Formats: sequence, C-alpha cells, structure tokens
Amino acid sequence: TSFVGREPELAAVRADVRAFRLVTLTGPGGSGKTRLAEEAAAALAPAWLVELAPLERPEAVPDAVVSALGLRETVLLNTELAAQHDDPTALLIEYCAPRTQLLVLDNCEHVIDAAAALAETLLTHCPGLTILATSREPLGVPGESVRPVEPLAPEQAHRLFAERAKAARPDADVLGDTAAVAEICRRLDGLPLAIELAAARLRLLTPRQIADRLDDRFRLLTSGSRTVLPRQQTLRAVVDWSWDLLDERERTVLREVSVFAGGWDLAAAEAVCTGPAAELIGALVDKSLVVATPDAPGAPGGMRYRMLETIHEYATERAADTPGLRAAAERRHRAWVRSLVERAEPLLRSAEQLPWIARLETDLDNIRAALDRAVRDGDEAEAGAIVLAMGWFWWLRNHRREAVTWTRRVLRLGIALDALGDGAAPEGGLPALMESADIVGALLAAPDGERGHPLRTLRMDLRMSDLFLTTEGRIARLTDNERGPRYIALVRSAYAHGGPHAARLPGMTWPLTAYYLGGPGDAGRDLDPAVANCRKYGGDWEVGVMLMFRTHALVDSPGNLHGVDEDLAELRTLSRRVGDRWMRAQVCSAAGETAMARGRYAEARDEYAEALRLAYEVGAYAESPFLLARLGEIAYRAGDRDGALAHLAAAETAADRYAVTEAHAFALMMRASIALNDGRTAEARELYDATFEATRGEAAPPQFAAALRTVEALLTAAESGPEHGLPIVAEALETAVAMRCAEWITGGLVDTAAGLLARLGDLPGAVRLYEAADRWRDGRPRSEPERTEAARVLAGARAALPAERYAAERARGAGYGPAQVLADIRRAHTAATRR
Repeated sequence: TSFVGREPELAAVRADVRAFRLVTLTGPGGSGKTRLAEEAAAALAPAWLVELAPLERPEAVPDAVVSALGLRETVLLNTELAAQHDDPTALLIEYCAPRTQLLVLDNCEHVIDAAAALAETLLTHCPGLTILATSREPLGVPGESVRPVEPLAPEQAHRLFAERAKAARPDADVLGDTAAVAEICRRLDGLPLAIELAAARLRLLTPRQIADRLDDRFRLLTSGSRTVLPRQQTLRAVVDWSWDLLDERERTVLREVSVFAGGWDLAAAEAVCTGPAAELIGALVDKSLVVATPDAPGAPGGMRYRMLETIHEYATERAADTPGLRAAAERRHRAWVRSLVERAEPLLRSAEQLPWIARLETDLDNIRAALDRAVRDGDEAEAGAIVLAMGWFWWLRNHRREAVTWTRRVLRLGIALDALGDGAAPEGGLPALMESADIVGALLAAPDGERGHPLRTLRMDLRMSDLFLTTEGRIARLTDNERGPRYIALVRSAYAHGGPHAARLPGMTWPLTAYYLGGPGDAGRDLDPAVANCRKYGGDWEVGVMLMFRTHALVDSPGNLHGVDEDLAELRTLSRRVGDRWMRAQVCSAAGETAMARGRYAEARDEYAEALRLAYEVGAYAESPFLLARLGEIAYRAGDRDGALAHLAAAETAADRYAVTEAHAFALMMRASIALNDGRTAEARELYDATFEATRGEAAPPQFAAALRTVEALLTAAESGPEHGLPIVAEALETAVAMRCAEWITGGLVDTAAGLLARLGDLPGAVRLYEAADRWRDGRPRSEPERTEAARVLAGARAALPAERYAAERARGAGYGPAQVLADIRRAHTAATRR
C-alpha cells in the first residue's frame, strides 16, 4: 500500500538502476525507502536484499552480504574454500565478478562508511554488478546517483490512509471526516509509516480524535507491525534511530534549530547556532533530518531550511532535556528576529521594499514565535522593539488585527511587570496579570507616572501605534471606555509639541487622534504643524506621508481645494525620489480624489487605475477594495452604469477576501444608488439596509455618512413621497456643515434637496437651491445622475416661470448660505405636510 500513487517514482527508480551502477535512495525514516527498493528490485531479477539495520558493527557489513547471497553455507560445506576465503570481501568479489546481478543494501546509515567502502570495492572489481542502496544520507561513492524519496503528496497520503483504514476498520465508514483525514496526512508530513500507524489507531479512535492528539504523536503512534524490526514498530523508534546516529555536535545544532518556526536560512542558523552552522546544517540535510529548498520567488535567494513537523516536535522534545541550551538558543533567535525586522523597517518604505516584504512574509512564523517567547519571558524591551519595527509591515500587508493583538499584549506585559514590581502579583503571576489588565484603565495614569522610567518612550510609542492601528476597522475602540478620551489626550500630548520623535513612525501619526477626540475635520488644523515638524526632523518619506494626509484633508474640507495642487506637485516629486510604491499609490489616489471633486472623471479614472496597479504590486491588498469601489463610482458618475456595476462587484469580492468592511459598505451603497436611479426601489431598500447594517456601531467618515443619508432621503422619497425625504436631507446637510465637509459634499446634498422640491412642484425653490449649490462648488460641474436631473428641472423651470422671476430666484439663491438653504428646505417640508 505504500506504493499507492507512487508508480511514476517506482518507474524512475527502475530506470536509474538500469542507467547507473550505484543508486542510493535517501530520505527520512518512515518515508518508504525500503519498500520502494524492494519493489524496484522485484522487476529486475536476479536481485538480493541485504538488510543492514540489525548490524551493530561496521566491520560486519561484508559478512552480512555474504550471508544474504547464501555464500556462507557454500563455504562451510567446502573445507578447501573455507581455508581460501577468510576475507569475506574477497569472496564477494570472486562470486560477483563473473555475474550480472542487483544487490540491494538496505538501511546503510548507521554503517555508512563500511557500506560505502564495500560498494566502491565491489563496483570496481565486478563489472556486471549494480547496487541499489537505501540510507538517510548518500554513500558518497564516485558515480553514485542519489534519488531522494520524498514524503507522500497529499493525494497519495490520503489514498494510503484510506487503504490502511479499510484494513483497520472494514466494518465502518471512518473516512467521512475528510478534513480530519487531510489534517492527519499533512501533520504527519506524508510519511508512510506514520500514516499507517495513525490508520491502525482507527480501531480505537475516530479520525478527528487522532488529529486532535497529534501534538503528542510519539505517544499516540505506537503498536506497529510485530513482524518488522523493533525500530520500525513505533514513530518514536524510527526517529530515535536517526537521533542515535548523530554525533554530539549534530544533536546540539538540531536542538538549537528547533527554536525556528516555519524554516530558516543559513544566516539565521549562524546567528542562532553555537557550532559551525553551514557544516552542521549540511550534515543534517544529508541525513534527511533537515529539508533544504530554494528560496521562494521574490525572496533574497539561496537555500531555505526546515524540519518536517514530526522531526521538529522530536527535536523540541530533545531540546527540553537541556533547558539551558534551549533558553540560550531562544534568546539568540529573538535577537536575530529583532535585527531582521529593524533592518527591514526603513527599507519597507523604499524602492527596495519588494524583496524585504517577501522576506518578512517568509519569516512571519519566526517573528511570531520570537514575540510570543519575549512576552512569555517578560522581556518587554525586546518584545516592544519587535512590535514597533513590524508596525508598518502589518499595516501595509493588512495584518492589522494581528498588529493590534501584539501591541496590546506588550502593553499589558508592561502593566503586569509594574504590578509584579510592586509585589501585587495575584495567583498565576505574570500571565494572570496580563489577562486581567484593563488596557485603558490601567494605562490612564501611566504617561504621567512613567516619567523617568527607562521604558517610557517605548511604551508611549506602543500606545501611539495602537491608536493609529485602530483608526480604521472593526477593532474595539478605546473610546468605548468612558475614560478613553483622557487617555488619548495624554498620548497625543507626548507628540503634539513636535521634535524628532514626532517626525517618525508611529509618533508622526498623532494628528489622527482627532478622529477620536473630535472628528476627521479636526485633524486638518494639526497637519500644518505636523508637516513643518517632519520637514525639520524627518526624511522625504515622512514629509510625503504628512503631505498626503493634508491633501486628503484639503479635498474633504471647505475651501474648494485651495492649496491641493501645490501639495500634489511636491508629493509626486517626493514619491518618485523615495520609490515607495505604497506612497506612489496614495499620491495617485489623492490626485484621483481631487480630479473627482472637480468633475474630471477621465483623469480620476487613470489616477485610480494606476493607484490600484501599484497597490497590487506592493501587496497592499487592503487598499484594493477601496480603489475598485472608487473606479465603480467614477464609472457611475461618468454615466457608465454597466462598468460601474462590474467594478463594484470586484470591490465587494476583494473587500470580503481581505476583510475590508468599510469598502464593502461603500460598494453596497453605490449599488443602492444605481438601483434607485433605475427605479428598482425594493432592491435599493435591501442594499441600503445591508449598508446600514455593515456600518452599525462604526464612526463612519462624514463624507460617507452624507452620501448614505442622500440615498436614504431619495429612497424614502421614492417609497413615501418627496416631502418625507426633505427632513433627512436637512439633517444630513446640517451635520456635514458642522463636520466641515467640502463644498462638493454639501453642494451634492443641496442638489438632492433641490430635486425633491421640484417633485413637490416648488420650482422657484429648486432654482434657488441649484444656484446655491453651483456657487458653493465654485461652478464646478455636477456628476451623473445629478447633472441630468438638474438640467431637466431647470429647463422645466425656465419654461414655467417668467424670465424675470427665474432670474430673481437665481440671484436670491446665489447669496444663500447653509442657514438660508436649511430654512427653505424646512419651509417646503412644512408646506407639503399641511396639504
């Protein structure tokens, strides 16, 4: 059954045996090398199998071959031959030299030197002889062809498990739990022996019970066949056999590399291991205890090393026998991780970012392991340094929830350590204190109480990073706690005064605290001093990011985009100089938003398309749903309904894939607008309700809130009459003005109100409001469908009203501010409801 699905491999071994005189099958214990050799030899008779595993002395190898060939009995029966052949090697040469035959030397690893010497001697003197050997490592004989026997592929492993399951439980369907079977095969690394031992356990356990117990696989996977050698009867015995063949230096390095999670490269091994890493890792690769594979595309290049999960668990268990060695290796591993992430951190924001992003992605498991151990060991300084160095990577690559989790774990660690220092440890010590720490309450007084504390700057940076990371998404917000605003103000005050610390991450993000303490509009007043501080103390990237924040704020604030073009021009220069694709994408996005506000849809489409390309290139996948949704909105505003729906569908798919709830809500809202404009009111109501539900409990940006209220007003008007939509528009306009939304936002709300007045027959009022909206937007053109609606209403007003009246209403509306617009809307609502 070990050959289920392995027919191509078997054919390849037979072809090798025909083409080469020495073929060695290598691989870890339990990989099925012996069975593969036996099956290959069966079709290549005459062949003899020599089992070397029982041998305890290397010098017994020639005698074992003599016995396997049946020559021992021949010699004993012939006294003259016995006198001539005290040397078994000479006897073998005499016997094999004139013959054509295949000799299978099985399990050479523990007598590798003797097996290699005999093989070379026989091949030199016996031209018709071919040797097929199995070993954990190559024999190292000239002319040797080495064929690694890899663990079973997932499909092969599943088929083997199924066959052995039928033998263990022929009366039951134990394969229905396909997820558990797949987990068993994966976690046992596709090793045939381990899979057969697991299948044998089906007499007692279900597949799920087996899978759940694989953390203790060496105790679970026992009771193999009684007819095989003792070292093949249990999984532990198989791995023990390999361990016993190592010298002390190899055992030490295997214990040390057990601290790695998910693999390592040679430089990492050199940083963690105490011996000559290249030599010893190479020896472990040769012995099939470590797997070497080329780096993935995009990674720095070279080889990457890993252990099969079974070997890793065994090595970890052996390392626990020497706790001092294990602890020292963990400390060196932590130091290596910190060095890696601190080296990568500035390069993630440069033209060199792509290979460094790939490098950190490759070593994420190692980074997580180092962080977990640092927190477990109470090493606040090391854990905090790693978290801060990883912050931008986590943000960029959409690991934001993980970032918040680690940041808060380290913050809780600081609280717990301070409590332990005061002798206030509860039962359970540090872990118990960390679990019970109130992330807001316990930290509230800390910024003042930490003056002079050696870790004060680190802790403050962690708090600022936490605030930055939670400005978006459905992560528990600190403002949910009634003491949160005071805490946020204390953190903000550590950076608002400026200086070098406020000109680099995470301190430079302090203006965003306005999203907690006031509103997005309040962030604008802080951006000018923040930009100036970064110009003084920061680099091009820091200046560019702050200018980008300011550009977005200018687009969203009153002022009709004054100053935006100057910032965009500088941003383009800075982003090209820095080379950061994320920054370039943000610049294109800001330029696209500016073009949209000005009604330049073709220009906006090109900018957003380039931003999307750059976001994909850098792997900033959390950005893509927003950009796709924006492309959908642009298509809709430009009159391309079908194109809009296609982009919005893609945006929803991407938002679901990358868990970007806000982008999904925006796409739903746009689809609701399109359905409403098409006259599909019931569908629009469903989409609006879904949008509202998606944003429930979230502090939505005021621009989005205004757009959503616009949909609500028009939907209500379609369902219940235009007079019922007017109060919603009035409330939305009042809020947008209070939140200091840009004129293209407030003007759009006024356009909506004008359209509702026209439906009520108040054409003079509609003319006034359309004129007011035109003046607020500084004459910039409307988008669709508002453009078509306004043209239709105004054409009807010109036809219905005397020219003087029409001109007078326009002149009156031209002087309207928000108060006059709101008064007209409320007056029209009152009049309509009295009818």
